[in-house]
Amino acid sequence: MAAGLGLGFLAVLVIVLWISSPYPDSGPGGALHLAAGLWLLAHGTDLVRYETLSGVPAPVGMTPLLLVALPVLLMRRAARLGSASGDGSDGDEVLPASAVFSAVTCGYLAVGSLATVYAAGGPMPADPLSAAWHVPLVAVLAAAGGVWVAKGRPLGPLPEWVPKGVRRAVARPRYALALRSGAAGALVLLGGGVLLVGASLAWHGAEVQGTFLALTGVWSGRFAVLLLALALIPNAMVWGAAYALGPGFALGAGATVTPLGFEGSAALPLPRFPLLSALPPQGPGSPVTWAVGVIPVAAGLAVGWFAVRRAREVSYGETALTAGLGSMVCGLLTAVLAGAASGPLGSRELARFGPVWWQAGGAAAAWTLAVAVPLAVAVHAWRNRPAAGTGDEWHAPGTRELRWETLRRAAGAALVPDRAPAAAPAPVPPVRPQPQPQPNPVPVPEPDPEPEPDPVPTPIPDPVPATPVAPPVLPVSGARVLSRRRPPL
Repeated sequence: MAAGLGLGFLAVLVIVLWISSPYPDSGPGGALHLAAGLWLLAHGTDLVRYETLSGVPAPVGMTPLLLVALPVLLMRRAARLGSASGDGSDGDEVLPASAVFSAVTCGYLAVGSLATVYAAGGPMPADPLSAAWHVPLVAVLAAAGGVWVAKGRPLGPLPEWVPKGVRRAVARPRYALALRSGAAGALVLLGGGVLLVGASLAWHGAEVQGTFLALTGVWSGRFAVLLLALALIPNAMVWGAAYALGPGFALGAGATVTPLGFEGSAALPLPRFPLLSALPPQGPGSPVTWAVGVIPVAAGLAVGWFAVRRAREVSYGETALTAGLGSMVCGLLTAVLAGAASGPLGSRELARFGPVWWQAGGAAAAWTLAVAVPLAVAVHAWRNRPAAGTGDEWHAPGTRELRWETLRRAAGAALVPDRAPAAAPAPVPPVRPQPQPQPNPVPVPEPDPEPEPDPVPTPIPDPVPATPVAPPVLPVSGARVLSRRRPPL
């Protein structure tokens, strides 16, 4: 379903452009073959262009990153909807995650194989070897993300087949902080790349407008050029980030654009395209181009700031290690993005087009490592500094008792009683029982008098002394038991 929607969207777009074009090169069959090739290009597959002036087939390996969002979102949505969100109480069929993942991935790969075979008859067929691993890679990652979201984004422990040492090490909080700080640094680099691209387009506004208007004179052609430029905006972001890092990007086999200068052949046959019209002029760099070094410094500051834990027990070595791992994550993400945003556009001069992935990734790791580690240690020391005016005596022996005594005096003796030895209790006088009033007797008729027996002397018991009764002791709530202080000698 996801593959069919993606193919259908591109097919409709290509057919509309073909119908509105005043000079179509082929019929509707060629347009549909081209749509299949564009769908494969959205997965990173290299296309081959046979109709060249030299007669040598030219590879087209640069993927518009905005176009990649189409298959990824559709595949992710299909995997998410394939997993039932209910718990089975209302008759919902809850499918296992493995079953949903296998079904969605296999169906997508089947459609991808048919699209590869169908695109082979068009003007720009796909490279079978490139399609054999690009399409499955995108499908597996997107389907796994959709199933993970459908299951509630679980973050449980690693499986049992993973070594115990690895599972214990990954469970430490430093790795989560490293991922977060590395992602923050990569986002800062991309944001700086966007600023560079926007400023360059505004600076070379006249050249960009002239190139856009000179490419074609019909509205359908200009609309197609505009769509292609928008699809390449994420690529331009990565190129700007690589330019700010220092290695820059290549514009062919012998031309490289860096902040230190635009070196290469003056007669470089660059394609006429609006984004390429915003390139800096050839020659050495200037203070304006050198100022782009602020962007990687800002990325290093972001990595160092997000790598600090708000805990006193964390050591300085742990903080520095977390910042170093965050720098490695930032370099890895930059290398992946640089590899995805570059590719060949021809077989000779344009065989290398875009930033080199290992140079961009290494520069990002080096810049952020040099800035993030000192900043993280400094921020950790500042957050865990002792209170003003106490110094290290805050935790010194004897200071705790002094603080307790100060609190006792401030709170008063009512809340915290004095620790003086308790005095002996005063004697309590005996309590005499009070006579209780007797109820009035009820008159009873006297019986007939009987003869009285002989009087017998009754023994009188000795008087018992009255025992003093102590008053009842009321329970005291909230009392604090304090240790008795030994009196000074």
